[in-house]
Amino acid sequence: MKDLLPINQNVILDLTDDPKEQTTTSGIIIPDSAKEKPKFAKILAVSNIENVEVAVGDIVYYKEFSGTETEFEGKKYLVLPYEDILAKIVETEAI
Repeated sequence: MKDLLPINQNVILDLTDDPKEQTTTSGIIIPDSAKEKPKFAKILAVSNIENVEVAVGDIVYYKEFSGTETEFEGKKYLVLPYEDILAKIVETEAI
């Protein structure tokens, strides 16, 4: 078994797409190339980074057009520099 591990202050994000086909209300099928890419993803791995503010399993918001998309063993990933993570989703209690 092989694993994809980030190095040099990078993180790996899961870009697994929703397999559902998108169509407009008039029935036009929207191809993958025309869909807006989500800028939220789940962290799968983090390299050795001091004072890291995210962890494996966190959902993060990242810079558009950043990182390198890759496919490894049939799944899509984004290898992203740690500094390109803008925010993470956290659960809060309602006041």
